[in-house]
Amino acid sequence: MAAAGAAEVAQALSRPLSCLQDPGGGRAARLRALETIRAEVQERPLSGAAVQEVFGGQLVRPLARCLAGDAAERCRELALQLLRHGLSHGDRPGEALPVLLPALAQRLCPPQGAEPSEELRLGLVQLLSLLLQRCGAAMVPYLTEVIRILQATLLDQYAEVRRESCRCAVACAQAMPEHFHMQSESLIKPLMQTISHQHYRVRVDVIQATGAVIQFGNGKSVDDVLSHLAQRLFDEIPKVRHAVTAVIGEWLLHLRDRYSYFHKLIPLLLGSFTDEIPENTKLAWTYWEKIGLQWEKENEEDLKDKMDFGISPSHYPQGVTRPGLGCRELVSRNLSKILPGLCHDITDWVESTRVKASQLLYTLLLHAEDHVTQHMELLLRTLYQACLDEESDVVKNCVRAAELIGTFVSPKVWLRLITSACGTTPKPSSVMVLSAVIRGSPREILQPHLTHLGNTLSQAEVCHGSGEVFYMEQLLCCVQALIAVCQEDCKEISLQLLKVLVTIMATPSSQHLKEKVEETMASLAEVQHLDSFLCLYKQHIIQLLDWVSVSPDSWTCYSPEILQFDVIATHSGPVIGEALNNFILILKMCLQPHKDPQMRLKLFTLLSQLLQKGNESVNSQGLFPDHLETVLRDILAPNLQWHAGRTAAAIRTAAVSCLWALCHRDILPPGEVNSAALVKHTGESRAGTQNKCRRELVKRLDDASCDVRLAAAGALAAWFQCLRDSPLRPSMETQVEYLYQELLIHLDDPDEDTQKAVLEVLKEGSVLYPEVLVRAVEGAALKHRTPAYCHQLLRHVRAGQEPAP
Repeated sequence: MAAAGAAEVAQALSRPLSCLQDPGGGRAARLRALETIRAEVQERPLSGAAVQEVFGGQLVRPLARCLAGDAAERCRELALQLLRHGLSHGDRPGEALPVLLPALAQRLCPPQGAEPSEELRLGLVQLLSLLLQRCGAAMVPYLTEVIRILQATLLDQYAEVRRESCRCAVACAQAMPEHFHMQSESLIKPLMQTISHQHYRVRVDVIQATGAVIQFGNGKSVDDVLSHLAQRLFDEIPKVRHAVTAVIGEWLLHLRDRYSYFHKLIPLLLGSFTDEIPENTKLAWTYWEKIGLQWEKENEEDLKDKMDFGISPSHYPQGVTRPGLGCRELVSRNLSKILPGLCHDITDWVESTRVKASQLLYTLLLHAEDHVTQHMELLLRTLYQACLDEESDVVKNCVRAAELIGTFVSPKVWLRLITSACGTTPKPSSVMVLSAVIRGSPREILQPHLTHLGNTLSQAEVCHGSGEVFYMEQLLCCVQALIAVCQEDCKEISLQLLKVLVTIMATPSSQHLKEKVEETMASLAEVQHLDSFLCLYKQHIIQLLDWVSVSPDSWTCYSPEILQFDVIATHSGPVIGEALNNFILILKMCLQPHKDPQMRLKLFTLLSQLLQKGNESVNSQGLFPDHLETVLRDILAPNLQWHAGRTAAAIRTAAVSCLWALCHRDILPPGEVNSAALVKHTGESRAGTQNKCRRELVKRLDDASCDVRLAAAGALAAWFQCLRDSPLRPSMETQVEYLYQELLIHLDDPDEDTQKAVLEVLKEGSVLYPEVLVRAVEGAALKHRTPAYCHQLLRHVRAGQEPAP
């Protein structure tokens, strides 16, 4: 039946074939002939054998000639359809190869000329794909022609031709794997030229084709494609990244030379662990688990001890699943080859590369565990640089990686390296890395090294390493990390941590951190079971003052110790009253007239602030009276002497303000306040000091600065007020009369505010010796340019009014 059918069709085709092969026939005749052939061949229900007999015996050659050289596009199209039908339904399609392959090469490969129609070029490549599928190994003799065709069509301008060419390349590799490797390298260049095509579907097909070409071809080509595949991991289309992951996973499982390329392929697969699409992440993990298990089986003897006696780490990141043994071993054994390139990428100029590399670093360290110990120097150098990155994701990933160092590496290793970096060239990034490593460390392992850590952080080289806000923030993070991890163990380094916190608070650029510092102090107190951070100061106040006063002789207004001293004195509240010996001694040493004026001004401002709230600070324990003589004689009096210049005037103002606060702010009971008002009766030396201070105050009424004159007047008014209830009042008439006379002179001060201030001082002092004041006023009234004030004062005295408070 098959032979009869074939003979019948052959007879029916004789005439149209004659017309088709007639060189003088026109386009219309050839077209009619092809239509007749199609009707006879495609519309009759013929068996495969019959189709093969008709196709192989009569049609293949004329159709191939038509396909290769007919000028009419419709004729070529019909010839292509007939050839596809014959190859699809015939029993022995391989018999057509000697005729069809040259025709395809002629139509698709330069320099003979390419098919101008995009649709026909696509059809020709599809025909080649059909040949590969149906003929299989029979294509081996024509492998060169196939490769030549694909080299051209992979670069075709029509995207669909490129896609079909990729599928052809896969089919070719699978059809003749034993021979394909000899020609496979020829396809690498056109594939890589197409891998960045603007159509994502083309990119996907190219990646898949590359996977097959490498897997069935020459493994040496891996190096030629890796950089291109790595770039596709940054592709914005998830399907492209999915294709890369699948290809790399297949290579790691099945590539013949995969052991030689583990260190190059593993980073690409692990890079997909952080893909934003869950499907891609899951695919990468699935492949990785298979790869790890396969490697375990292949190296079972080598891993036997670890399989049988391996111990899981006692401390592991929360919420993270530990990778299998094979996966961990693969990373550990290839880490030395992976890390240098990865560390270079983390500092690359392209932001996306840095982010991807930092993500991969975390994944690698999670797998390598304690094997990262031998790579610590390279890792830390990289982390120091990467933590300064402008891209927050890079910093975040590197901080997570640093936490893993704390988890897996012994403090004996990282402590020496990191503290050395912090001490020699302190940078915010090195302190940031240190805080991250501390956060990742187990408490029990960190505990023996606490003293070393505390001493390092409190060193001047580290505390004062930089005044940058960022540096101080990281220093605070270090302290917070230690408290969070070590809890009550921090008691042994409580002083060192408090020094660091005081330094942070004392840094001008860190004022916005004050709340956080206080919260950290409260946490430090809490882990020691103390009520508040004031208890910390109570515990360490003497040591803190000794710490800042190691070399007060060299202090200037720029010395950080000045700011630290200020914080300790003001922030400790009432606790400073328990350390007056040390506190007053520091003031005495630093407030001598020959010391830096700006520094003295800062310290007088500090003392004035404390005296304003004396009972809540310096006199909280009622011990301040014991130090009055030192304060008056050695601190205030020397600085009340007149010197030219605005700075000197400011210092005098500050000193007088201190004296005023000392007398006026109820720091002491009235009996003791008199001593502060320069009328202490316990010894000649104190009397001399008091007289000297009174003279200096009167002199300050002549000061060029109005502020100084007003402050001096306020101090004298306070002295008069204190003297009213003193038992020394009867013996002070001569000194008071002198003061009356001196004050009356200043009622004619050019500044009206000063005149009014002096008038108020005289009113305050009028209740002491009214008759003496009246005589002095009457004797001086006619001499002054402002007799109105004298008359007002007389009326006040005679009316017996009390001076305003």
